[in-house]
Amino acid sequence: MEGVDANDKYAKELEIGVRVVQLACCLCQKVQKGSIGPTPDQIFSKDDDSPVTVADWSVQAMISWILSESFGKQNVSIVAEEDTQTLSDSNSTRLLSSVVSTVNESLSIAPKFGLKAPTSPLEPTQVLDAINNCNSTGGPTGKHWVLDPVDGTLGFVRGDQYAVALALIENGQVVVGVLGCPNYSSKKKLVNNSSVSKEGCVMYARKGSGEAWMQPLVCEGGGPALVWPNSGSRIRVSCIDDPSMATFCEPVEKANSNHSYSAGIAYSLGLRKQPLRVYSMVKYAAIARGDAEIYMKFAKSGYKEKIWDHAAGVVIVEEAGGVVTDAGGRPLDFSKGVYLEGLDRGIVTCSGVNLHDKIIGAVYASWDSSHL
Repeated sequence: MEGVDANDKYAKELEIGVRVVQLACCLCQKVQKGSIGPTPDQIFSKDDDSPVTVADWSVQAMISWILSESFGKQNVSIVAEEDTQTLSDSNSTRLLSSVVSTVNESLSIAPKFGLKAPTSPLEPTQVLDAINNCNSTGGPTGKHWVLDPVDGTLGFVRGDQYAVALALIENGQVVVGVLGCPNYSSKKKLVNNSSVSKEGCVMYARKGSGEAWMQPLVCEGGGPALVWPNSGSRIRVSCIDDPSMATFCEPVEKANSNHSYSAGIAYSLGLRKQPLRVYSMVKYAAIARGDAEIYMKFAKSGYKEKIWDHAAGVVIVEEAGGVVTDAGGRPLDFSKGVYLEGLDRGIVTCSGVNLHDKIIGAVYASWDSSHL
């Protein structure tokens, strides 16, 4: 594939990452269409009241199993969002059965994506083990895969934007990022949150390459198998640096982000367009491919950002030519474990340095009067 050197240190990790995220997106699309698993709007609540679906658990189990098969279970450390507490409950037999069947149906077509399929269907205990193997807490040393199996679960349930996000961190640095966006067209511009498409895409990048790439989704059916290397398209951030012409993204959910503060910053900068409110890390994807110029997220007091919500998107934006820092202008620190510890006020992602500097300046100028 263009942009991939077979001799590169992370060539195998990037290849397996793209292949498995492609397969995961196919799984999600099938669940969303109702062709496998229960109805896609069947939502369960975790202890923190955040939503989870069969797709979340199934993607995590499937990716965990394939990474362990590809690199050796003893060599794989995975930090991921889901656990098996709900699935292990004695009242969740049918739910677990749905997850197991979804995982096995997806793994049965793994060879189409150039991945190994199990010799026999996985048993429930093996699926639970695969999910539980994602119990790493990361840290400053070693290699850690970081996975958000379905980022933007509400977007997934509502048929809007969502993402499958997989990154590799080594010694605290994000070195590989893969972002699957099943409803984000590889051909059409993202105009609003309802701009969904059947022609999704996968974006990916390796740190230090100065390149980010996008390929269309390959799902089961009449289409060709996933070939690697293949003809990915290089993506670049927008060249717009005039705030009055810039488009800015922010989360749809108001629970963990301060929309009013973002609106104040936008107004002070002269941003005139309505914000593009988008579920999930598709916001990072929009910046990386030039559909938007700014993504601001200022968390409400007490909320701590988790690394799986940002790792893949950050490295893709940076390699596409963008800038990502906290609101104090410092790089995000992925070396402290599950959370982005030490985050200064919020996250600012821009297509270029000029816009970024203006936003950081506006944050400093307005902070004393804010209500975060």
